[in-house]
Amino acid sequence: MTRRPFRLISKEVRARAIQAIQEAPDGWHCVVSEPTRSGDQNALLHALLTEISGTHEWAGAKRSVETWKRLLVAAWLRVRGESVEVLPALDGHGIDVVFRRTSELTRAECSELVEFIHSWVAMNLEVA
Repeated sequence: MTRRPFRLISKEVRARAIQAIQEAPDGWHCVVSEPTRSGDQNALLHALLTEISGTHEWAGAKRSVETWKRLLVAAWLRVRGESVEVLPALDGHGIDVVFRRTSELTRAECSELVEFIHSWVAMNLEVA
């Protein structure tokens, strides 16, 4: 048996999921979770980040989409009372920041992040 994700949208799909659980060998894992961000949410998030990275500077320089994503996700997490981890680099040179991946956000969390970004931009960045 291989990995078999199920989107629980009907009785038939639920029945197949139950069957897969009953047939799974001992030691396998089963996770039922909220859906992660949608493709449309991902596209909107990256469109916002692309716009910000193309038109604004931070700390005296233009920053990449990935850098803006890291900065904004870290700020959003702090607003929510969550935190990022700042750890010594594995090679002993500097530090690394470890935080939640946007691909693992629920749809509600992704909506909240997008709203946070809109709000942050309105309060912090001048129109280029």
